[in-house]
Amino acid sequence: MKTTTALATVFALGTALPAMAADCPIKVGVLHSLSGTMAISETTLKDTMEMLIEQQNAKGGVLGCQLEAVVVDPASDWPLFAEKARELLTVQEVDVIFGNWTSVSRKSVLPVIEELNGLLFYPVQYEGEESSKNVFYTGAAPNQQAIPATDYFLEELGIEKFALLGTDYVYPRTTNNILEAYLQSKGIADSDIFVNYTPFGHSDWSKIVADVVALGADGKKVGVISTINGDANIGFYKELSAAGISADDIPVVAFSVGEEELSGLDTSNLVGHLAAWNYFQSADTPANAEWIAAWKARMGEERVTNDPMEAHYIGFNMWIAAVEAAGTADVDAVRTAMYGQEFPNLTGGTAVMLPNHHLAKPVLIGEITAEGQFDIISQTAEVPGDAWTDFLPGSAKLVSDWKDLGCGMYNTETKSCVQTLSNY
Repeated sequence: MKTTTALATVFALGTALPAMAADCPIKVGVLHSLSGTMAISETTLKDTMEMLIEQQNAKGGVLGCQLEAVVVDPASDWPLFAEKARELLTVQEVDVIFGNWTSVSRKSVLPVIEELNGLLFYPVQYEGEESSKNVFYTGAAPNQQAIPATDYFLEELGIEKFALLGTDYVYPRTTNNILEAYLQSKGIADSDIFVNYTPFGHSDWSKIVADVVALGADGKKVGVISTINGDANIGFYKELSAAGISADDIPVVAFSVGEEELSGLDTSNLVGHLAAWNYFQSADTPANAEWIAAWKARMGEERVTNDPMEAHYIGFNMWIAAVEAAGTADVDAVRTAMYGQEFPNLTGGTAVMLPNHHLAKPVLIGEITAEGQFDIISQTAEVPGDAWTDFLPGSAKLVSDWKDLGCGMYNTETKSCVQTLSNY
């Protein structure tokens, strides 16, 4: 156990000092890959957490304690994520963890934090189909990214054939299962849906791009929905450019490409391709301008902001508010205090933490510009995140409610809490 900081004396003037409700320092675990294929995306999130912690400490910390960042590098190695999470909770004795990017890394960590009753804030869009009392999912669920982006392709761009390209792990596969069912519900034939998966770090995209081009040989309009992750995106977009494919020919909407990923690319030939997120750096609000200025002042003018950074920004500030409301950093007390927490997002609205451990957030569609930024071409009001999709049979009858039902998989038909999906 950490050494409790106790008051050695009590003032005798009748004015009592507030009791120390936490051990000092309050430790914040940072679990992001700083090496390997995911470092291109995750290093920025480590930097974000360090900045947020420094800012909070400059305000006096929380509960009279300073915050201490405990940074580990799971090195894009999924089993190592579990080992590092256990180290953070048992050796370092952190009070909370902010971390992970890929769903396979989160799935690796999940049994550890549930066993040890840790608390994880997960900042990246994901496939849903999960609800843990030990995780707050501050990134987008499918109904806050994948479904709205697909609707944009169908309704605004008139896409008739879909290439679902993803990295070979749980997030792309589950998301594409959902999207296949959704597209079929919209009348898109199976033969008009092309699905392909590639390993992490995949670099030779020539055949896959050729297959996508061939999909439109009958004259139907083709669009790519990309769940490609990490540095494989560099090769994919370079191959599109080399093949002379523009956004007018075959538009791409990406779910894992933001400003950080574009910063390593020549975007002059990518103008017009799309991404779907809940935040873009180009959002024109005073709060975002202040956030960007602070980030660049700390990291340098060349560094960009992105959506998972905003998710950490929101999640961290909600956690601070919950710790203050609970009067302790204890996981169970903080969890209870998290429900209903509100914090202004950087795009002009207010994020709200729901009983299903997801946020209500706006959905934005951005178009790549020659400067490596995104022009926001569509933005919704706040959309409540849904842990369980309506488009898979085993999930449509499930709801998550940790506040009132104390259950992440409540079956609305049987009115009971279930543990596993029997027909998923």
